[in-house]
Amino acid sequence: MKKHMLMVALAFAMSTQAATTQPEKVAATQLKPIAAQTQAALWASRLLGRYHYKATPLDDAMSEKIFDKYFESLDGEKLFFTQADIEQFSGVRTKLDDAINNENLTIPFAIYSLYQQRFAERISHARELLKTKMDFTVDESMQLDREKAAWPKSEDEAQDLWRKRVKNDWLRLKLAGKDDKAIRETLDKRYDNYQTRVRKLNNEDVFQMFMNAYATSIEPHTNYLGPRSAENFDIAMRLSLEGIGAVLQTRDEYTVIREVVPGSPAAMSGKLKVGDRILGVAQGDSPTFTDVLGWRIDDVVQLVRGAKGSTVRLDVLPADAGPDGKHITVSMVRKKISMEEQAAKKQIIEVKEGGVNRRVGIISLPTFYQDFEAKRRGDKDFKSATRDVARILGELKKDKVDNVLIDLRNNGGGSLMEAVELTGLFIDKGPVVMQRSAEGRVDVESDTVAGLAWSGPVGVLINRGSASASEIFAAAIQDYGRGLVIGEPSFGKGTVQTLVNLDRFAQGEKARYGELKMTIAQFFRINGGTTQLRGVTPDIKMPVTSDIENFGESSFENALPWVAIKPAPFVPLGDLKELVAPLQKRHDARIAKDKDFKFLQEDLAIVRKLRKDNVVSLNEAVRRKERDAQEARSKLREARLAATTTPAVVEPAAAPQGKEARSKVPEPTKPAAKAVAAVKGSSRQDDGLQADERNLAAELAAEKAAKDAKDVMLHEAANVLADAVGLLKTDTRMALRAMPYMPATKASSP
Repeated sequence: MKKHMLMVALAFAMSTQAATTQPEKVAATQLKPIAAQTQAALWASRLLGRYHYKATPLDDAMSEKIFDKYFESLDGEKLFFTQADIEQFSGVRTKLDDAINNENLTIPFAIYSLYQQRFAERISHARELLKTKMDFTVDESMQLDREKAAWPKSEDEAQDLWRKRVKNDWLRLKLAGKDDKAIRETLDKRYDNYQTRVRKLNNEDVFQMFMNAYATSIEPHTNYLGPRSAENFDIAMRLSLEGIGAVLQTRDEYTVIREVVPGSPAAMSGKLKVGDRILGVAQGDSPTFTDVLGWRIDDVVQLVRGAKGSTVRLDVLPADAGPDGKHITVSMVRKKISMEEQAAKKQIIEVKEGGVNRRVGIISLPTFYQDFEAKRRGDKDFKSATRDVARILGELKKDKVDNVLIDLRNNGGGSLMEAVELTGLFIDKGPVVMQRSAEGRVDVESDTVAGLAWSGPVGVLINRGSASASEIFAAAIQDYGRGLVIGEPSFGKGTVQTLVNLDRFAQGEKARYGELKMTIAQFFRINGGTTQLRGVTPDIKMPVTSDIENFGESSFENALPWVAIKPAPFVPLGDLKELVAPLQKRHDARIAKDKDFKFLQEDLAIVRKLRKDNVVSLNEAVRRKERDAQEARSKLREARLAATTTPAVVEPAAAPQGKEARSKVPEPTKPAAKAVAAVKGSSRQDDGLQADERNLAAELAAEKAAKDAKDVMLHEAANVLADAVGLLKTDTRMALRAMPYMPATKASSP
């Protein structure tokens, strides 16, 4: 999927990580590849050239693609290199295949060295610009997205691009109320941090970027994972790690505790809290602390993580202490930490439909996770998305819900078998998905467990971020006529990847080659079609919120085409087509009158216009007018929400007098105040700051408010399913046609 960012390289150093080698210090000289990396590249090329679903030879033609992709990965917004820089390396456009085959990666590392040089020059220029006076009365603008722009033709053009970027950064802070002195200090520190982060990138980062340029030149979903990235990928799949249970992030040169996981060693210590700064880490009973001030966040995380049952000691500067404040030492025994934030969760939304209250059970599933290693060991309690959803379905039965909605928005996939087994909770035995290998062999993955965990009505909520395993599940539910798919068209990723541990080819026990996530097959719906490129089309179409042109499989130039194969033999469980038209009509009528959707549509229109225009004014008067309009919209929403969430007062028959009299205009209830705060958090005005520049407590409070804001899409999906229950309950014949596998008297209940 396409990403719009300042630079790919910064992403390696700016992300927040969960805590669990001595790092390379800030690079003062040109980075160089190590033998393990050149060998890993060679083995990866052999696998990609022979076993990939779209096996492509590593030749001069592929070298040219890698060349272009590598420069784009380093400088996707065309802000650092000039056209002359690209031409400087034009002689090696067809030599990168030779570089890999000859185990000599001097060229890609030389390109990165030039990137470092240009980066330093641009940032130095930006900091010099801060000493000048900005003129915000000039009518000029800045291009927002330069992904499709040409490389700057000269140094002067590159410097002018940065002049506009600095001007925009300055104007954002000025509009937020900062004075010139504060603006200069904030931006000078920001640009210095940019440079520091890039200096911290090491040869593993550079090698991974180059190898991903190669892998994605074949097909979008093939990737190389360096040793550390492979470890983090494994953690994300099993939803657990061994450590202390703290989420860490970098702020300035400090490693700061952003979150403490309840019940974890960090929480049980009673000594660690959000905002505390970790200055040193010691292992076991060792009296020596490793000073981690200024370290990369992933290097600190690597020290804090460790084997279950082992001890780690932290040298901590409390959040409320000054730079010279008193340190504390916290000793903890590491244990297995479950990442419950990414696990399946439930809630119940009550909807009034036709004068009757309907209870819709919501199951939110962020990813199709499975602890492969625990399952392989025979652990009966291994972590599994299907197991968690099955448990929740049992709870929802006891809660007597009328319908169940599986929320797969922004679920990018995960385990293929979890998608198959999860589908099995809603169907009896039968095929779920087909896989076709590069050789053309078609295998059918089926649910082999008899019975349904939930036999009542079901819906699946998807958006453009629903991909891969999410699309397998949604497509199977749709093809079986088992439930309604609601939302917007999904991502369109119809390919299957496998992880290949390159360490099996390592020459020596200590060599670490990383892993190759390689596309080996394409999956097909049981009706013979595929989700590749086109995604899953919802039955009930909701407003499109994503940038479909630039996000999704269709945005990739080298995506595999849509094709169809022979359908699998299966028997549909129901036919919901009769429900679609009346439900869509009710949905359209409802959102036409819904103020939340009106505001959403207004926001989307603004975003789409901004994307289309792709420019932002650098004139202060114009920007102030735009900001004032946004503030007016936000205040209108707050006022409307406060009015609709404050309950009407019912006066008693004989209202008490004097001090005991009740006010006819009550104070807003706590839920109302919470809802208004949520709107404020979700529509926060631009303060001109980046995440790590804000006060941590205020940032977390704003994130919580945004999280608590009403999810209009989710509530509308619940309304749609409530409508469906009403139609099925009032029309027995329709219910029999829609869900013939159920007794007529129980057509709409589990």
